[in-house]
Amino acid sequence: MSGSVRLAICAALATVAAACALLPLVDPASWLLQAVLLLTVQSAAGVAARRVPLARPLTVAAQAVVTLLLLTLAFAHDQALGGLLPSPQALHEFALLLRDGADDVGQYAIPAPLTDGIRLMLVGGVLTIGLVVDALAVTYRSAAPAGLPLLALYSVAAGLSDDGSDWLWFLLAAAGYLVLLLAEGRDRLSQWGRVFSGGAPHPSGMPPSGLAGAGGSPALAPVRTGRRIGVLALGIALAVPAVLPSLDGGLLDRQGGNGGAGSGGGTISAVNPLVSLQDSLNQPENKEVLRYRTSSQTTQDLYLRIVALDRFDGTSWKSSERHVTDVPGQLPSPAGLGPSVRVSSIDTSISAADWYAQNWLPLPYPASRVEIDGRWRYEPEGRTLVGDRGQTTRGARYRVTSLLVEPTADQLAAAPAPPSRLRNEYTEVPDSLPSVVGRTAREVTAGASNAYEKAVKLQDWFAVNGGFRYDTQVQSGSGSAAIVRFLKQKEGFCVHFSFSMAAMARTLGIPARVAVGFTPGTAQADGSVSVGLKDAHAWPELYFEGVGWTRFEPTPSRGTQPDYTMEQTPSGTPTDDPTTEPTETSEPTAAPTASDSCSTDMKKLGTCGGAAAQQPDNGASGGGWSATKVTSWSSLAALLAVVPLLPMLWRRRIRTRRLNGSGGRTEQDAADRVLAAWRELTDSAWDFGVLPDDSLTSRRAVARMVRIAGLDDEPARAAQRVAETVEQVLYAPRPRPVTGVADDVRLVLAGFRAKAGRRERLRALLAPRSAAQLAWAAGQRWSALVDRWGAPRWARWASQLRTPRGQQEN
Repeated sequence: MSGSVRLAICAALATVAAACALLPLVDPASWLLQAVLLLTVQSAAGVAARRVPLARPLTVAAQAVVTLLLLTLAFAHDQALGGLLPSPQALHEFALLLRDGADDVGQYAIPAPLTDGIRLMLVGGVLTIGLVVDALAVTYRSAAPAGLPLLALYSVAAGLSDDGSDWLWFLLAAAGYLVLLLAEGRDRLSQWGRVFSGGAPHPSGMPPSGLAGAGGSPALAPVRTGRRIGVLALGIALAVPAVLPSLDGGLLDRQGGNGGAGSGGGTISAVNPLVSLQDSLNQPENKEVLRYRTSSQTTQDLYLRIVALDRFDGTSWKSSERHVTDVPGQLPSPAGLGPSVRVSSIDTSISAADWYAQNWLPLPYPASRVEIDGRWRYEPEGRTLVGDRGQTTRGARYRVTSLLVEPTADQLAAAPAPPSRLRNEYTEVPDSLPSVVGRTAREVTAGASNAYEKAVKLQDWFAVNGGFRYDTQVQSGSGSAAIVRFLKQKEGFCVHFSFSMAAMARTLGIPARVAVGFTPGTAQADGSVSVGLKDAHAWPELYFEGVGWTRFEPTPSRGTQPDYTMEQTPSGTPTDDPTTEPTETSEPTAAPTASDSCSTDMKKLGTCGGAAAQQPDNGASGGGWSATKVTSWSSLAALLAVVPLLPMLWRRRIRTRRLNGSGGRTEQDAADRVLAAWRELTDSAWDFGVLPDDSLTSRRAVARMVRIAGLDDEPARAAQRVAETVEQVLYAPRPRPVTGVADDVRLVLAGFRAKAGRRERLRALLAPRSAAQLAWAAGQRWSALVDRWGAPRWARWASQLRTPRGQQEN
């Protein structure tokens, strides 16, 4: 390995070591893996440019271009030319993401959720620092000043973090910097040959050579200088975080109101709830947030609303900045509610958990009276209560009188046009909203004669007959690109459903906004109702004159659809038998796994092709880039992205083949399926750290898996059933056909994942240990080829070269 390559590797490692100090600021830490992959490509581009060789400024420029292409591919590929080349639309997307990232930094407490904007700031920042470090240390051969950008990266993180492990990140960053200095020193020394330090005096009357340093060794002077600068930089790194001024707000506030310390990421931000909602729904424990008692006979419509998001700027839905007042004793009548609509009053007593610190007060909608102690203010437009001067919901006890509004389908269908002011404000959509959104809305609602029928058609398309699937693991996003992606892929969670329906309703001229809060929760034996993290939810509210803001439920398998949206509901009977609907609400914790109840048909709508249709337009303005160049760059990017994923893709393919099996019905086919499932079980155990042992029987091998992996009862019993089936297939005189072996193996795999830590699960997914069989198989095939055709000529030559002279065969 050349000294330049070695120095480039050390520069990249030093950047990654300093970037690790940012890990406590954001959760999860998956951004670092992406940064490392992109930084590797950036460093490789520098190595290639120096080998050409290019002039130093051109080398740095080439790396900067590669960095821009990588960021475009990672964050703005939908707007880029060919998915890689930056376009004006891609640059605009960068600007929007950076603006959102700055807003998120100001809103979230540490650790902040990994929004798209924050991820761009982190990854882009690391790549920028990596480019500067590589340019200084490798291109310009001056590693000591490279400590300054590393110092800046570490100081920002150390100045904000307060997790008690600052010393660990300091040691890691310092070690990376010292390794970089040592690598540069070694590279400098290697250029001078073997250097001996010593006290040999100079010849009398002859001045020291210009190459000699103060210590008499020509090459050691820059190394000593680098060490002095390194010591100074490390000292500054220790001192700067201690004297940084305190900063307030969001990420910069360790006692932020939106969760604060110890909240575990379980609260919902009133400004950008997207990621917090997703984190709450994916929590392993349904931690209780609220508990309430109500006078209502049924709780299926008792959603606890936190805030309304009424401003859509094309990037995300947010709350408008509105005037707040003192909380009145009796809240004014809801806007738009007419006297002909059936209304009943209910009382609800609510208590918040001591750890739940939220600036906005969860309330049934619409509330008419709120009794609560503390510093609270009232926002009339959204009918919400917000804490003043640090007031939060932590441990709050309050009583709410609210209205149960029960309109009929006929009343909603006959609603007159809304006031012009309200219509103009709540039907506004940004110019950046792709036309496919409005076109899809019009096609879905074709044949509807009024706004109510259009709203019901939209709701049913999302929740029932559109082929959408509920999934909390999909990529987060709330802007225009996320809506288009959601309409195309048809999988997401409540935020995607509510944001998309609200945007589509606005394109149809129906005033719409998004409400964020909780579904009604789970009834308890003592008559109370418990609301947990997994009950976090978002839903659209549409305005109908004479009724007011009206809830709809487009998310499949979550909450309940209101009675007035059921086409079978006759007018004048707003409350039919509710016993069939609350069953979903009574089990909110099962929502993330309720996708089995939804259709898995992923066929695209004809109109969804509009998102893809934008790419030819972008590609048409290539700016002088030929199709060959675009294809070459795209192929290179795809290769760099796919190669690290080959072990994972291979394991998925093998697992699918083994567990799905052949369609044969003979006894031999059944036996082959059982043995294939057994091989998958042993390989999966290997991936999670249970090494295979071919000397054990199937029963003893399973017992060993259960013991090492610590499987629970159900996965352990499933593994035992697989072992018994394998024994029956291998040793029974006439094996009996057995079904369900593949399902048992899948159950054991779920047990492995449940017991493994996050790092182990990631290792089993991305770098499965059983993928070593690929290398073994390649070696066996090579050996078989050599045995069949004889050693190739170059191999015989190599063998002769390795044989000592005089021992070669004549």
